[in-house]
Amino acid sequence: MEHHYVDALKQGDEKLIKELYGNYRNEFLFFSKKYNIAGADSLDIYQESFLAIRKHALSGKLYDVNSSFKTYLFGIGKHLIYKKLKEYSKNQSYELQVHKVDFDYEEISIDATGNLTKEQELLRHYFKQLGKSCQQMLTLSFYRGLTNEEIATLKGYESEAVVRSQKSRCLKTLKDLIKKSPQI
Repeated sequence: MEHHYVDALKQGDEKLIKELYGNYRNEFLFFSKKYNIAGADSLDIYQESFLAIRKHALSGKLYDVNSSFKTYLFGIGKHLIYKKLKEYSKNQSYELQVHKVDFDYEEISIDATGNLTKEQELLRHYFKQLGKSCQQMLTLSFYRGLTNEEIATLKGYESEAVVRSQKSRCLKTLKDLIKKSPQI
């Protein structure tokens, strides 16, 4: 990390600290938009991130960091964003979550009037036989393209390993259903 930034944070150089704070603020707010975080929460997260990096500077931890100031700051911010997303998901009522799931599936429904291949018809048929949690897991992963870590944060799982495990079970169930199909 840039040692002159660490020194400024450690020694309380107000001019450079204000400059650092302002340099990355708008860029961080733009970065946080892709996570659908409320604007006020994004500002709070940025402030917390900046305070955390200053605390790390005061403790002397930053002299050994190999990343840039910006990368380290955004890394802290991303961690706090995930924490906030987890809070969001915990605060939603069960009814809202069920409604949201149903809405998600309506959005991605396959147009049955189109010409689907035999494989697509089988996939659609057996996908509908999976439980809602498996449907949601596979949709978030393969249709929306979310990473295991993003799914874990969004749905409040302990870790991305839990998501990976559940996704694997869901895929295996779907494959087994298709393999047992008399239509193959």
